[in-house]
Amino acid sequence: MRVGDVAADLYGRTPAQFVAARNEQVRAAKAAGDMKLAADIAALRKPTVAAWTVNMLVRAAPDEVAALLRLGADLRTAQRELSGKQLRSLTAQRRQVVDALAARAGAVAAEHGQPATDAVLRQVGETLTAALADPEVAERVRTATLASAANYAGFGPVGPDLAVVREDEDAAGAGDKPRGRRAATNRPRAKRSDDEQAQHRARREEELRAAQRRARSALDAAEHDARQAAEELRRSEGRLAELRAELAAAEEHHRFAQQAERAARRDVRSATTELERAQRKSE
Repeated sequence: MRVGDVAADLYGRTPAQFVAARNEQVRAAKAAGDMKLAADIAALRKPTVAAWTVNMLVRAAPDEVAALLRLGADLRTAQRELSGKQLRSLTAQRRQVVDALAARAGAVAAEHGQPATDAVLRQVGETLTAALADPEVAERVRTATLASAANYAGFGPVGPDLAVVREDEDAAGAGDKPRGRRAATNRPRAKRSDDEQAQHRARREEELRAAQRRARSALDAAEHDARQAAEELRRSEGRLAELRAELAAAEEHHRFAQQAERAARRDVRSATTELERAQRKSE
């Protein structure tokens, strides 16, 4: 057994179940004589509620989360080259997908009997955003083994190699380009690069739209289930009211029957007494 297999099992449990399950796995590893595995398992941290919610989201919607993580890898590369306008557009789409997945995470947590608060859902969204920028967080999310929420102040690499080209810079730099055969040679290469970037952006935008459609579909299904549950609850409450009325009537009937039975017994005793008197007089 590997620690990754144990972690996959433990981080699928609720935070309340985690410690007891981890201790049991530690004892099992020690009993098997694998002290290193026991130490590695003991080092696994209990997940926060937000981390557990993300782990449950990944297990419930792996394709949607995988698409989001692929988008993160692409955005880290594209940020060096895209214009400010294009980058802002993709960032807005990224926020929409993160918000949709955070809402889905709340629904998944509720299905497991652990309704998420607004604060938890905010941490879920921050963690998903951090996974887009940080490969280590992304791996934790992908394997559904988060122990704590994460956050990221910006997006993409920070340093001198980061070069976002803005539209005004494009215009200002146009007059400074070298002329002649060298510039002419570079133009076809630049054209191919622009075409590749456009195709790349189109693919990413389609993936985002697909993720949004899946999120909307999941939301529609959840709302449909909620409506059905509400209707079933209404019917159950109506039936419960009927049964309570029937019970009250049955109890009232029972009281009348008890009273009638007691009255009949008194009549029997009275008749028996009268019979005995009549028999004594006749003797």
